[in-house]
Amino acid sequence: MRGSVTARTPAARRRAVRAAGALVSAGLLLPLLGAAPSAPSSPAPRGLQGAFAAAAAEYRVPQSVLLGVSYLQSRWDAHGGAPSVTGGYGPMHLTDARTAIAAAPHHSEGDEDPRGDSSRRVLKPEEFTAKVPANAQLPARLKTLPRAAELSGQSAERLRTDPAANVRGGAALLAAAQKKLGKPLSDDPADWYGAIARFSGADDQATAATYANDVFAVIRDGQERTTDAGQHVTLAAVGGLEPDAAQVRGMGLRKAPEGETECPSTVSCEWIPAPYEEFKDPNGNDDYGNHDLGNRPASQSIDTIVVHDTEGRWEGVLNMVQDPTYVSWQYTLRSTDGHIAQHVKAKDVAWHAGNWYVNSKSIGLEHEGFLTAPDTWYTEAMYRSSARLVKYLSKKYDIPLDRRHIIGHDNVPGTLPSTIAGMHTDPGPYWDWQHYFTLMGKPFKRTAGPNGGLVTVAPEYAKNRPEYTGCVKPGEKCVPHGSAAVRVHTEPRDDAPLVKDIGLRPGGGESTIGVNDTGARLSTGQQYAVAGRKGDWTAVWYLGQKAWFKNPEKQPTAVDAKGLVVTPKGGATEVPVYGRAYPEKEAYPAGVPVQAVTPLPYKLLAGQKYAIGDKVPGEYFYAPTFDTAPHKVVRGKDMYYQVQFGHRMAYVRAADVKVVRSGS
Repeated sequence: MRGSVTARTPAARRRAVRAAGALVSAGLLLPLLGAAPSAPSSPAPRGLQGAFAAAAAEYRVPQSVLLGVSYLQSRWDAHGGAPSVTGGYGPMHLTDARTAIAAAPHHSEGDEDPRGDSSRRVLKPEEFTAKVPANAQLPARLKTLPRAAELSGQSAERLRTDPAANVRGGAALLAAAQKKLGKPLSDDPADWYGAIARFSGADDQATAATYANDVFAVIRDGQERTTDAGQHVTLAAVGGLEPDAAQVRGMGLRKAPEGETECPSTVSCEWIPAPYEEFKDPNGNDDYGNHDLGNRPASQSIDTIVVHDTEGRWEGVLNMVQDPTYVSWQYTLRSTDGHIAQHVKAKDVAWHAGNWYVNSKSIGLEHEGFLTAPDTWYTEAMYRSSARLVKYLSKKYDIPLDRRHIIGHDNVPGTLPSTIAGMHTDPGPYWDWQHYFTLMGKPFKRTAGPNGGLVTVAPEYAKNRPEYTGCVKPGEKCVPHGSAAVRVHTEPRDDAPLVKDIGLRPGGGESTIGVNDTGARLSTGQQYAVAGRKGDWTAVWYLGQKAWFKNPEKQPTAVDAKGLVVTPKGGATEVPVYGRAYPEKEAYPAGVPVQAVTPLPYKLLAGQKYAIGDKVPGEYFYAPTFDTAPHKVVRGKDMYYQVQFGHRMAYVRAADVKVVRSGS
């Protein structure tokens, strides 16, 4: 979606959360086992490492517990005192509900119809001014900073801005949780399972247990990294831990009943269904929402997972997905603890991507977050839960773990020339694709020599800081931040114009550095065919033209790769490009309106090459009514290749192109 700078929430008539909850596997409550404990560390060094040591000693919390909890929250980053999406500050992610209130809900910006099919009316949300809930109405997970201030005697402002104070506040919270459980302030990390679970702020046993298990996994494996402030922090691996997972059962948390979730046992997941209901529209006509019943993968393959951000906080987004008059997606992931809610079964088609062909073949994941606020950062807990969910879905539905199949909403093409400009742009340039895929065991790395013919975009996220505007006000510079995106120019020099996108700007307008402008942007993990090299610059084929990006050897933004590419068949000067792979008209049975195979304004020109994904038949899921009787999957003989054509993917007819190896 487009990032928003205004404060709005879902329509007032959207229904309250009807969470039935789901019992996560009993395996979540099993202790984690490891190897022998490591040797005690040397005296505490200065800096953030020293702050952890000092706070651990003061509050009698094992240093490994404090480091493990902090890593799962923030990976020890301080983010310059900026809050996360849920108002969490500093290395311990201490939350202040005043900064955890939503801005615009997902799908409320731009002109995109989330369903993306002309067989029913265009879906548009209602908008109204946000209301800040009373403090008593906010969950405990959004109020840990004031509690830490009370326990530690430090001001809320210092807890927000001073990393050492923040760590001290987190230690105070853990010690208080341990005492409340009636447990001793033990030196053994295994004794702190319940306190860690309590620190998560979760209100159900499964989520609290999953969080504690993740922390113990960090402690068991150990971690080491340099933070965003240049602080080197180390957590030595601690083996032989046998935490008392049964502590969670005595904490008074709800035990969510078993539901209909499709989740791995390694995450906490509950069933909060999106309604499939029939109703009257404002004009009194029959209508329904907010998804379509299907029979996937028997009827159509599921070959894509679409990553979104919510542009709103958890509770408001859940209200939106339960509105029968509007949009849906399969899963929502919570920032504070990585908890997952499932709304639509994988067999059914949700309305989320703005392209009906993509919707009918994909699963949508909404992550609590904001595109235009780079420092409302995503937590490690959410990244990890999402990575586990994607790995599970990948295995279940045979979806390859690569950027041709795991895409952002901002990589989904418009279906027609008229829909390109309104397509959404989330999760945007600040989603850390490299870290995300590393968690899935699929990091992006060099796979070929310099003559491989392809490059995989892979900048170092923290060091890659392109300038953006429009995060707060149009034209105003955004806060400098790590990014997964790389810009492309018309020539190999910094002051050259950015590549133009004639689909976004049919009049020939220039691409910009606006945070929502995808016209001249490569994204981590995407692959492009090499079109040239000059010094520190590399050119790729992009939107029918040669596009240059800076790729210095000392700090590369892309690495060499090889694979299959398409190019126009001999004699053809240009090939049409499409935003959907629809069947030829002869494939449609009587009673199903023919969907015109309309090309986008782009051309794949002779001599150009583009990396390909799947070869697929033209398909159209006809689902215009609540009654499923007329629903049909139309499948043609015409075959298409998915191509990485620009920032967004696209499709070309197999009959128009030939497939060759890159570098040939």
